[in-house]
Amino acid sequence: MSASTDALDLRPASLRHVELPVTGMTCSACAARLEKALARTTGVQSASVNFALERAAIDYAGDQTDVGRLAEVIGKAGFGVEREHVSFPVEGMTCSACAGRIEKALQRVPGVVSANVNLALERADVEVVAGSVSLEALAEAVERAGYRALTSSAAEEAARAEEEHRAREQALLRRDLLLLLASAALSLPLVLQMIGHFGVLTGWSLPRLHLPPWLELLLATPVQFVIGARFYQGAWKALKNRSGNMDVLVAMGTTAAYGYSLYLLLTLGEAAAGRLYFEASAIIITLVLLGKYMEARAKRGTTAAIRQLMDLRPETARVREADGREVELPIAEVRSGALVIVRPGERIPVDGVVVGGGSEVDESLVTGESLPVPKQPGDQVTGGAINGTGLLEIEATAVGEDSTLAKIIRLVENAQAGKAPVQRLVDRISEIFVPTVVGIATLTFAGWFAANGNFEHALIAAVSVLVIACPCALGLATPTAIMTGTGAAARSGILIKDVEALERAHRIGAVIFDKTGTLTVGKPTVVDLHVLRGSEEALLRLAASVQQGSEHPLAHALLEVARERGLELEAVQAFQSHTGRGVTGRIGRQEILIGNEALLAEHGLDPAGEAQRARDWEARGRTVIWVADQDGLLGIIAIQDPLRPEAPAAVAALKRLGVRTLMLSGDAPLVAQEIGRQAGLDDARGGVRPEQKADVVAELRREGLVVGMVGDGINDAPALAAADVGIAMGTGTDIAMETASITLMRPDPRLVAGAISASRATFRKIKQNLFWAFIYNVVGIPLAAAGMLSPAIAGAAMAMSSVSVVSNSLLLRRWQPEIR
Repeated sequence: MSASTDALDLRPASLRHVELPVTGMTCSACAARLEKALARTTGVQSASVNFALERAAIDYAGDQTDVGRLAEVIGKAGFGVEREHVSFPVEGMTCSACAGRIEKALQRVPGVVSANVNLALERADVEVVAGSVSLEALAEAVERAGYRALTSSAAEEAARAEEEHRAREQALLRRDLLLLLASAALSLPLVLQMIGHFGVLTGWSLPRLHLPPWLELLLATPVQFVIGARFYQGAWKALKNRSGNMDVLVAMGTTAAYGYSLYLLLTLGEAAAGRLYFEASAIIITLVLLGKYMEARAKRGTTAAIRQLMDLRPETARVREADGREVELPIAEVRSGALVIVRPGERIPVDGVVVGGGSEVDESLVTGESLPVPKQPGDQVTGGAINGTGLLEIEATAVGEDSTLAKIIRLVENAQAGKAPVQRLVDRISEIFVPTVVGIATLTFAGWFAANGNFEHALIAAVSVLVIACPCALGLATPTAIMTGTGAAARSGILIKDVEALERAHRIGAVIFDKTGTLTVGKPTVVDLHVLRGSEEALLRLAASVQQGSEHPLAHALLEVARERGLELEAVQAFQSHTGRGVTGRIGRQEILIGNEALLAEHGLDPAGEAQRARDWEARGRTVIWVADQDGLLGIIAIQDPLRPEAPAAVAALKRLGVRTLMLSGDAPLVAQEIGRQAGLDDARGGVRPEQKADVVAELRREGLVVGMVGDGINDAPALAAADVGIAMGTGTDIAMETASITLMRPDPRLVAGAISASRATFRKIKQNLFWAFIYNVVGIPLAAAGMLSPAIAGAAMAMSSVSVVSNSLLLRRWQPEIR
């Protein structure tokens, strides 16, 4: 046997090996520095960094550190670790303790940086070091923990696995309903006997039913060991992994009640009548099954938004080929550039541009826009929208996983899969919950037995403690509210990127708006001009020619008026953009500059002669564009971008939420102030460059405010990044979805208040859910320990705790943004 193999075999059980791909190394000194940093890390036995291969080979003690910590050390040393994200459904979980156990199992796999298991979604999201972990290894870890992972590698396979998971979920729901009905039928005679016994004790006139003890045994046994087998299986898996969950509590409580009754029956025979607790074990199992069934039904409601979005995806598209034939193709075979034909009433299968025909399109399930949107050649369309009465010819620009709908689904899934900070605290509580409850039940039994020596009384009190306590409600309180809240927001055209954004958004105290395209329509037009030298045509021709190199909305206004007047533009040379001031370029022998007064001052030009005209225009909300050449001013142009009709209502809605409103614009201060006055803003500042907007964000944060920044996600990138919550308003462009915490799928500023409102509503539900989840346990466990609750009532309370939490979350489905 070789030395290396010996070394491998002699490793302690906790010693693990991982190879991490490292980015950012530029020389061998980097590798040496990283080796030292890793070697100093607690738990690292040895570290070898290969500069040529850009890999770090590390042996570490799994009980002292993990891959996530190693990746953090590499990051702090100034390098990076390539990571990738893996998601897959998980079957077999019954409560939050199960989710916690799976997370721990996944985190023990070498190469896993972090793992997040969502009980409500029944999904695992795992961040791994790129290329270091196989799906099979993750699935094995889940299965060793006692659960089933549904993993697949290709996108089509993943979609198929998801469909199979949903079908299996539906089948399980039907099976659970049948088991519930069978359990109820077998338990009903026991319940009727219990009711009659209760009437005798209270003196009430209630129907009495007397069952022979052996018949009670026959009715309770299949409930306990056939219908209730799932609880024993779940408990065995948990105990095998040295942890506890709801199944352990139910199995222990019902087994104690059933076992004691069986003991009495075997020792006393018919004399045991009236002292048996078979009805307690059967009723507990029936009520828990009822609770789990109702919970599963309700959980499907919380994921309705995702299912609705998935159902929007057409499976086929009608493509017109080069020879004019129309063929039906599976959506996976449609390529960008294909000509797709959409008939009236059909769902649009791809993102694209209309190249022929005209119609009205219903985009309500994609953007939240309730009214049909007219579409003509040149207009963009989104896959998943429904065509109206016209025929559309669409050139595909994005299909499958690259489509807007697929990105929306990923964003919503990402937000729903995350954990709010409070959930991490709940997870820690859930880990110790079951052992704590078992301890309380043991003390309850010991206390009652010591107090009165009544074994039966002590046992029933302990059983009541076991069955009233359940970590399920705690585990479901946060994720079900988040899933329902983000789903309701998505239906209204508000996409929340992650839980962190949702958490920050509910605390927003100030919102900063960009002006152009956010509070204004974003389509500036030339409304006036004054010529100082030459003619109007010459002035417009020079200005539009230079602006051919610009993407600014004001440039589009000049190009549009030049096109309308039929002006022939000249080629621009030496074009240069001066951020926040304007542009310069050469047309023939003329050096042309177009911009604001700051740009004129840089070139030594004095606009004093026309300053009053400029001030008058700006006071009316018009943007002033100065045009000059090397010989001096040529003229000034007034451009106006009208306020959006919804802007005043949007600002008013924010004020009702107690949010301070500001607008920052690169436009002249007078123009900004006039737009701010029209919109009703608290503050409007002009002459602010893009890089200065981040300074204003920092200024507000120093005042203790959580700041939201609303822009287009492109030229506002510094401010969007600096703000606590970046909100991109538009139509869900790629860059907006990537850079912003929240994306508004249609350009309606009223949705900004809607996003804050959705976040606040969601966190109110989380607080309500946690209150109810804790109150059941805080009040119920002491009452059960005091002997004031029978096992049947305790079981009913436990079952209803989860149902009440999920049902409360479902009330969020009624949320809609306030649009006035």
